[in-house]
Amino acid sequence: MDERLLNIIADSFWKILLPGLTVTIPLTAVSFLLALIIAIVTAMVQFANVRVLRQIARFYVWVIRGTPVLVQLFVVFYGLPRAGIMINPFPAAVLVFSINEGAYASETVRAALESIPKGQMEAGYCCGLSYLQIMRRIVLPQAMRTAFPPLSNSLIGLLKETSLAANITVTEMFMVTQRIVARTYEPLVLYIEVGFIYLVFCTILTKLQRICERKLDTYEKVQDYAADRRIGGLWKRKERSGGQR
Repeated sequence: MDERLLNIIADSFWKILLPGLTVTIPLTAVSFLLALIIAIVTAMVQFANVRVLRQIARFYVWVIRGTPVLVQLFVVFYGLPRAGIMINPFPAAVLVFSINEGAYASETVRAALESIPKGQMEAGYCCGLSYLQIMRRIVLPQAMRTAFPPLSNSLIGLLKETSLAANITVTEMFMVTQRIVARTYEPLVLYIEVGFIYLVFCTILTKLQRICERKLDTYEKVQDYAADRRIGGLWKRKERSGGQR
């Protein structure tokens, strides 16, 4: 590797990393947060089994999952202006990524909700809780712990998908790399370099995912132990009361 290539790699690294920190990461974070809200609402609508709303939710998931995200980006950014709706590149990317990811994540959350035993819903009603209170206090916390690993994988996938935003002129890492390539005519080393930066970001997210999963596992074990202690205490009191009789 000659000195020219080394200089290009060294000079371009920070030029690529900076938009990664200021554009790619915020784009991923905002899009995923909105997608999570959309996913929870959509999953709860399907879980509640309200016929009309459930059909609307299913139609949304069907359309979004059945069309490429790149096509969705082009429809929103290049197509909507024909209807008089102008959206800037970054908000357009956030809109598309959040709607797209929300459809996929909603199926993850729905499956997690359906994994919760129905007896817990019935127990909540017996305690006088409303449907929303049962979902918020009992069902959703357990479901989100179950859904955490696949949702974390979706977050990592979304981080990589943000490179598609370059097609609608969002100045994120990949677009900056393309501009440097057009100026230096060194596509191999520069695309490997931006790929390495994506790899670093994804590795950090993977490490955070594992840390959170370990903490969730510890929390579940503590909760199970506390539940066993409570059940054991109830049985002992019952045996004592039986013996006294």
